[in-house]
Amino acid sequence: MSPVPAEYALVLNAGSSSLKFCVYHSPEGRRWRLEARGQIEGIGASPHLSVKDAGGGTLADSRLEEAIRDGRGALDALAVWIRSTYGGARVLGVGHRVVHGGAQYDRPTVVDRQVLADLQELIPLAPLHQPYNLAAIEAVSEALPKVPQVACFDTSFHRGHAEVADLVPLPREIGGPALRRYGFHGLSYEYIASVLPEVAPEIAPGRVIVAHLGSGASLCAMRERRSVDCSMGFTALDGLCMGTRPGAIDPGVVLYLFQGLRLSVKEVETALYKKSGLLGVSGISHDMRVLLARTEPEALLAVDYFVYRAAKEIGALASVLRGLDGLVFTAGIGENSAEIRRRIGEACAWLGVAIDPEANERGGPRISPSGSKVSAWVIPTNEELMIARHMGSLLELTGGRD
Repeated sequence: MSPVPAEYALVLNAGSSSLKFCVYHSPEGRRWRLEARGQIEGIGASPHLSVKDAGGGTLADSRLEEAIRDGRGALDALAVWIRSTYGGARVLGVGHRVVHGGAQYDRPTVVDRQVLADLQELIPLAPLHQPYNLAAIEAVSEALPKVPQVACFDTSFHRGHAEVADLVPLPREIGGPALRRYGFHGLSYEYIASVLPEVAPEIAPGRVIVAHLGSGASLCAMRERRSVDCSMGFTALDGLCMGTRPGAIDPGVVLYLFQGLRLSVKEVETALYKKSGLLGVSGISHDMRVLLARTEPEALLAVDYFVYRAAKEIGALASVLRGLDGLVFTAGIGENSAEIRRRIGEACAWLGVAIDPEANERGGPRISPSGSKVSAWVIPTNEELMIARHMGSLLELTGGRD
C-alpha cells in the first residue's frame, strides 16, 4: 500500500442499495492519483464493504456487523474505514455524482443550501437516483460542515445541443423552458471524450457514437468530442431498453396504465423504473450476464430486444451525425460482454461497422479490423475521475486540471 496521503479528495456515487466511492490524492501538484476505490453494497439488507487500491489489491473485504438501513448509515461506516486507514489526513473536498441538474445547473457547482433545495425539486425527474445523491450531500454536510462539496451533473455534458434536438413538442404553456430533453450519463461521455485523442486519435475529431451500456443504458452522438444528441431525454427512462427501465415507449401506454388498468401514480412509477426492461421482458433477471447464460425463450427475447433497440438507436443517431466514423462501447455491459458487442456490430454492419472476433474477445481497445469504414472500440469509462477533475478545478485544488 502507498504511503498515507496528508490530504485527499473523496468522490461519492450514492444509490438506493449501494455507496460507491473513490479516494484521490494529488502528489506534489501532479495529476490525481487513485488511492482507493470501493463500495458498500447491500444497504438495507446484508451490507458488505469492499475496497481495492489503485493496483487492484484488496484493502477491505468484509461483511459489516452492524445493520445499515440507509445511505446515511453507509456513510458512517465509510467514515469509520477512512479514519482507520488515513488517520488525520485532511479532506480537501467531496465530489458527488448528481443525476439531474435541470435547466438551471449546466456545469459542476459548489453546493450550498439553495443549490440543494433546487436539486431536491428535481427528484420526481430522477426518483431512482436523485434522492440518494442528495442524501449523501446532506450527510457529508452534517459530518464535515467545513469541507466544500461539489455536485457534478449527468446532464451537463449535453447542454450544448441545438434547440431542435432538445425540443419536447408539447404546448408551450404546459411546461415552459424546463420541459426539454436533457440527456444523461454525461460524466461517462465526458470522460470518453477526454481520452479519445489518446486512445483513438483517428476518430476523435470526427463523428462518434458512444454506447454506455449497463443496467442503465444510453447512446451519445458526438461531433468533435461534443455531444450532439443523446438517446435519453427528459428523464432517464427514455431511449434504450435497460435493466429495469423500458426505454422509449408510446406515451399512450402510460395513459393506458392510468386509464385502462387504473394503476396509481406510484404503481406506474414503480413499473417504469423498477419492473420493466430486461427484467420485465424476461421475468427472470435484470442482469445481462444471467440472461446470456439462460436458454428460456423469455431470456433470449430480452437479449434480442436489447440488441434491437441499441442498433435501431445507433442508426437514428448516425442519421443525426450524417455519417459515422467510430462506435465506442463502454460501461458494464459495453466493456465486458463480447457477445453483446458482436451482435450490435453485426446489426450495424450496413453502416460500415465491422467487428474483429479475436480483438473483440480480448476486449480491445480497438475491436474492428484495420481499414474498416467505421472503427469500433472498447474504452472503460471513469466517471469518478471526471468528478475529481471537476472538483479540483472548481475548488482550485492541485490535480484538478489533468
